[in-house]
Amino acid sequence: MSGFSEKFREICNRAARYPPRAVSPASASEPNGCPDIEAWAEHYVCSTDLSTKLDPPAPPKLFRVSMSSLRLTAPGRPPELRAARRGERTPKQEALDEPHYRARTLHAFLHHELQAAELMCWAILAFPEAEPEFRRGLLGVCLDEIRHMNLYAEHIATLGQRVGDFGIRDWFWKRVPSCRSKVEFVAVLGMGLEAANLEYAANFAAKFRLAGDELGARIQERIAAEEVAHVGFATRWFVRWTGGCDFGAWAEHLPAPLSPWVMHGKPIVHEARRRAGMPDDFLKALQSYVPGPKGRTVPRVEPA
Repeated sequence: MSGFSEKFREICNRAARYPPRAVSPASASEPNGCPDIEAWAEHYVCSTDLSTKLDPPAPPKLFRVSMSSLRLTAPGRPPELRAARRGERTPKQEALDEPHYRARTLHAFLHHELQAAELMCWAILAFPEAEPEFRRGLLGVCLDEIRHMNLYAEHIATLGQRVGDFGIRDWFWKRVPSCRSKVEFVAVLGMGLEAANLEYAANFAAKFRLAGDELGARIQERIAAEEVAHVGFATRWFVRWTGGCDFGAWAEHLPAPLSPWVMHGKPIVHEARRRAGMPDDFLKALQSYVPGPKGRTVPRVEPA
């Protein structure tokens, strides 16, 4: 086995302590004082401890018997995670030859995963009336996202940096909590932002490989492959709740100012999206979508 293969397996094994979808309704438990899944979810979102964000206790097995909707407006942020400074953007291809800039890129992806994990918890709390199967699926996706964070964190360390060395932007948090319903939530986060990551991960895997970072490329390819299931989870529930995977219906469930224009990368990865349940007519409409002039209400305008 090559040194690269050994390192890749080592990183994946360490991250495997967060098994995908390993959540069952067997019996109640109270890890770290959380009596139910809702308490665990709220604690995870609101925590300001970096170790909790990266390595939370196992969640309880049962949901609360009854609760009202709780719509958290912002997550807790550990002091290590500072806001990005103006001009602190994702590096271009030529900069990725430097380990520092590859680490900065992965740090941005790690923060996307953190926001996704937190927002799965947000939805558990915001939609207590939703089907238990859906809410349990949100918890499973959350645990997947935490595992992905640790894959990124491990490789950031091999590049000589650590979590917190670069600034962050809570772009997802500025938009997803405007969702008024569970349908809008899966439209925005699962079928929108997570689906776009299918393109971005594939794109950056190629860029890392071009820069000679095969391990970084493999990690992004692995995460992209696992994100297909997350997009599929959202798509299946959207179909169940709306009666189909219709592009127009999906676009109408994106809260303004979001539009399909910002919900994909280039080129669109048709095969991965098909595996996630998006039909060809949906993908054709997505690829051909162009936003109208600003100030018009239909189609929706991309965010500034």
